[in-house]
Amino acid sequence: MLYSFIRAIVKGLIYLINGKPVILNHEKLPTEGSYILVGPHRTWFDPVLFALAASPKKFSFMAKQELFKNPILGWFITKLNAFPVDRQHPGPSAIKTPVKILKKGELATIIFPSGTRHSQELKSGAFVIARLANVPIIPAVYQGPLTFKSLFTRHKTHIAFGDPINIDRKTRLNDDVLADLEKQLNEKFKDLDKQIDPTFKYVDVSAK
Repeated sequence: MLYSFIRAIVKGLIYLINGKPVILNHEKLPTEGSYILVGPHRTWFDPVLFALAASPKKFSFMAKQELFKNPILGWFITKLNAFPVDRQHPGPSAIKTPVKILKKGELATIIFPSGTRHSQELKSGAFVIARLANVPIIPAVYQGPLTFKSLFTRHKTHIAFGDPINIDRKTRLNDDVLADLEKQLNEKFKDLDKQIDPTFKYVDVSAK
């Protein structure tokens, strides 16, 4: 209930500040079961916008374990379906926890395979989780303001979803297979960016 309430509040604020986002290919999202939304991490608030755009599906989130040390904050983000991950030394729970959540079928999850907002190197975690949980990966991209301040310019935001990548549970995720999956995912990101804006080029605002 808290998740739905917070989602409605955040949605209203986003619409008030920046207007209604343009959402492309919402029909590509599975209507039954869970899935993993995977996208390039371009701004700190793109997870929120992905979750809003994929509504009515509800999502779980990875959050750094330090946030859970505060009892009040820890309780709050747990109610929002967050679970702790040690980013410095990720253990088996970084895989087992989302797999367990996804297998239940009630919550999807969002993973940024680069791990950080500005890294372009994809990691294998999303593919491993998808295979073990037997759920599809849905590529997603965000184009729009990259800072909270720039949201107030009301520059239009766009979110696009792509065709699913399905990984058979019998597939061995060796280096060659992972390289091919990463190539597929990157190509889907590029195609979605072109669908929104053929001239798009991501600019890292933190590097300015």
